[in-house]
Amino acid sequence: MLPAAVAALFSLCLAGAEKPNFSGVWKLNNAKSDFGPMPSGPDKFERTIDHKDPNLKMTTVQAFQGQERSNDVEYVIDGKEKTVETPMGPMMVTPVWKGDALEITVKREIQGNQIKSVETWSLSEEGKVLTVKTDISTPQGDFSLKFVMDKQ
Repeated sequence: MLPAAVAALFSLCLAGAEKPNFSGVWKLNNAKSDFGPMPSGPDKFERTIDHKDPNLKMTTVQAFQGQERSNDVEYVIDGKEKTVETPMGPMMVTPVWKGDALEITVKREIQGNQIKSVETWSLSEEGKVLTVKTDISTPQGDFSLKFVMDKQ
């Protein structure tokens, strides 16, 4: 009886645990990242995140081959699919908590092709490293990326 009571108490404590807060300015660590089929990472990749659960606002600035671009997105982490307008067109986004990881599923059409990506965000115990693992499915095949970002 005692082990069952301890297990029940432990699960209640876990259920009430705080979700990670991703707020901050994050800069890509190329050396620790994995760019999958790409030969190298971007010249610049920085995210500024304002996270007040369930709301998350993010500005991403990235540069590749001398061209820099910036985009802003806002999510409500509630597990519901929503349309998000981007400069590359609309995308269907479903952000949901999976334990203490944030999972963001994105579906979009690019040049007539259906693309699906699933980003899994995790924060290091000390809150200084944000890892974003992305699994991407395309008509040409599937691949994965891992961006490791250091808090500034």
